[in-house]
Amino acid sequence: MSEAFTTRVLNVSSGSSERVVDLTRDCEAFLREAAAGRDGLLNVFVPHATAGVAIIETGAGSDEDLLAALHTLLPADDRWQHRHGSPGHGRDHVLPALVPPHATLPVVNGALQLGTWQSVCLVDTNRDNAERQVRLSFLG
Repeated sequence: MSEAFTTRVLNVSSGSSERVVDLTRDCEAFLREAAAGRDGLLNVFVPHATAGVAIIETGAGSDEDLLAALHTLLPADDRWQHRHGSPGHGRDHVLPALVPPHATLPVVNGALQLGTWQSVCLVDTNRDNAERQVRLSFLG
C-alpha cells in the first residue's frame, strides 16, 4: 500500500445499550502515524447496517440529546417490517439513512481539522451487537 493511503480497523465495544462513542482520540492517534504531518483526508467508515458516524459535541449532553432525538424519529416499537432481534430492532436498520455510516474530514499538517466543540462519534442504537469495527483511512 502506498504512503499516500493508510488504513486501520478499530475494534469498539459499544456495549448492550444505545451509545454514542467518542472516537476523536483514536482518529488523532491514527493520524499521528498515518499522516505524519501531511495534508489530506480522513475517512471514518462503520461497516455495519445498524450504526453510523456523527460529528457532534460530546460531554455537554448533546450525545444524549442525539439518542433522544433518534428515539423520537425512530421509536423502538413493533411498527417496523424488519423484525428479527430485540423489540424495535428494525429502527436500527433505518438509522444509517439519518446518521450515515461514514464521514470524511480534512487533515492539515497531520492534524484533524474539527471545530472547537466537534467530536467524531460512533452512533450505535443496536443493543444486539456489542462489538463494532470502525475503519479509519487516511489519503494524503
